[in-house]
Amino acid sequence: MSDSRPIGVFDSGLGGLTVAREIFRLMPGEKIIYLGDTARCPYGGRSEETIKTFGIQDARLLTDYDVKLLVVACNTVSAVALDLIAASCKDVPVIGVVIPGSRAAARRTAVRKVGVIGTAATIRAGAYTRAIQGFDAAIKVYGKACPLFVPLVEEGLLDHEITRHAVQYYLAEVLDSGVDCIILGCTHYPLLMQTIQEMVGTRTQLLDSALWTAREVFEILKSLNGLAAGKTGGFSESRFLVTDYTPHFKDLASLFLGAEIPSIEQISLEKLTKPCSTVPAAA
Repeated sequence: MSDSRPIGVFDSGLGGLTVAREIFRLMPGEKIIYLGDTARCPYGGRSEETIKTFGIQDARLLTDYDVKLLVVACNTVSAVALDLIAASCKDVPVIGVVIPGSRAAARRTAVRKVGVIGTAATIRAGAYTRAIQGFDAAIKVYGKACPLFVPLVEEGLLDHEITRHAVQYYLAEVLDSGVDCIILGCTHYPLLMQTIQEMVGTRTQLLDSALWTAREVFEILKSLNGLAAGKTGGFSESRFLVTDYTPHFKDLASLFLGAEIPSIEQISLEKLTKPCSTVPAAA
């Protein structure tokens, strides 16, 4: 059996394209419908109630496209609203980016000390700490918000002195705690992996949540007999939706995706917000 329906992937902006990239790399036959809520990006500095509302709106829009699985590629939404989204989309398997990265860290830390870097909302929510300690309660987790990393990536300053200074500023305290693994808890951060690795050294593993999320997508679809029958061509049949199209969007999107996006569709915020005006109660 197989399932030719697309995988839904959403993020507050473009960072989730790093998850899409890993899905295409691992499963080149899979189609994706990607939604970037670029008109309201970033979500990281928003209140929890706003993040929940935006996340449910994003999810419900993608389920209207009959996706076979929904990936919450935004770390902030995964940390704050994953359970609510899963409750509101009961007919579609929903996964976030927190659990896959946390599982990988719990398996790989030798000293039982793990660092997590992400947006202020992701770190404040404590979802990575709960997830990691759910796998091993003895692991100590050291979270650090790195609010400058997203704008540095979006300015294209991936290998720049300013970025190196920011990495050193944010990560010095995490490294002093003695961690041997650091989770890149924001989908923008894989683009800074080389710069971060140079600063932390080879003894500290960097774990890309996008990579581990793609692996989990594969395992879930395989268990459900839901993998696409084709082995190639998924990328060319995929769709990329945004709520705002800025002049430099296409170049930046190609940077995240690692390939030029064939076409980009802009949708109105009215279409996005219409399905859901309130946040449902937690199940």
